[in-house]
Amino acid sequence: MKLERRHDWDLDLDAALRLQKELRGEIDVATPLDLDAVRLIAGSDVVIKDDVAHAVVVVATFPDLQPVETVHGHGTVRLPNTPAMTSFREGPALLDAFEKLGHEPDVFLFDGAGIAHPQRFGTACHLGLFLERPTIGCGKTRLCGRFALLPEDKGAMAPLTDDGETIGMAVRTRTRMNPMFISPGHRADLDGAVALVVRTTEKYRLPEPIRLAHKAGQGG
Repeated sequence: MKLERRHDWDLDLDAALRLQKELRGEIDVATPLDLDAVRLIAGSDVVIKDDVAHAVVVVATFPDLQPVETVHGHGTVRLPNTPAMTSFREGPALLDAFEKLGHEPDVFLFDGAGIAHPQRFGTACHLGLFLERPTIGCGKTRLCGRFALLPEDKGAMAPLTDDGETIGMAVRTRTRMNPMFISPGHRADLDGAVALVVRTTEKYRLPEPIRLAHKAGQGG
């Protein structure tokens, strides 16, 4: 799969922060996501061991969510472990995996944040600029913002807001389990992002393409 090469990754923390501010103005979270046009979805998962990131990307069909391709990628981790810098730590490994894809997914789901991020520039935003395809952040952890108390039932959701701005949606994808924090990354809107995630979490808390990537990374 061909990618846009936006920058190199040999950056210190100050340079990475400046780059976040520079690039976040290019993020598009207004374009409606057309679910009827989606045929293939990619889900990714990254594990870091000894300053090396190991990425797994699984492509699945939509709407039946059957895996059709699995690829692995690796990259050196250069920045410290802070939530705001996850995309810089995981990015090289993810790009290494994406370049190996034989299929071209219509949407990419990330185990991390989109604009629901302190700098409004999570992994789904950052890698979306390389992919130039719709990307969605599916975070297990809330990095910033607040949301109303959710009922315990599957399907309950509430807007995630920060400084008066809606940056995502807290969505309970399984009854009595912690919610997922869904936010658009690039070339997708919030409503479309939430609708797609809901349709990929019928059985599990994680969206199925991400769950499959996690399982593949564990050797299962």
